[in-house]
Amino acid sequence: MTRDVSWVLALRRYLCVVALASLAWESAQLPLYTLWKTGSAREMAFMVAHCTGGDVLIAGTTLIGSLLLIGMTGWPQAGFLPVAATTVISGLGTTAIIEHVSTARGFSTYSDLMPLLPGTNIGFSPLVQWIVIPTPAFAAARSALSKRSLDLPIMGSPTSRATPHQARSDQVVP
Repeated sequence: MTRDVSWVLALRRYLCVVALASLAWESAQLPLYTLWKTGSAREMAFMVAHCTGGDVLIAGTTLIGSLLLIGMTGWPQAGFLPVAATTVISGLGTTAIIEHVSTARGFSTYSDLMPLLPGTNIGFSPLVQWIVIPTPAFAAARSALSKRSLDLPIMGSPTSRATPHQARSDQVVP
């Protein structure tokens, strides 16, 4: 029995790119928060790790939610763009709510360098993140379709590599 595991490969690639890119983004945007001037190195490292983890959680949750709501059984081959667009929109909305709550309750404070979404107290940089980072992440997810041989095999899935118990084409099998 052959199973199509391309969705697993796509999900794996998407989350890996999101994690790495979010780590870089969160580190780069530290000067946009007051913690940059008032916090210790340890506090800043915790904030970057905490926010990166949150970004991965948002990315995974919104993608899975989008797949459950509008995904097709053949994703990512089928329905790729609607799922990607829904995921990005959901990520933007989730981030806007989290940023609003975090700043309103004093969990984080923006520095004067943070541009704000007009008419709100929501930072522009965290929102831009949910347009910039999903783009290469979804590109990597989609490339899983053409480069499956580069991925690690998934338990129970067929692989292109022969295993010791498989006969070679030049061997006679009794």
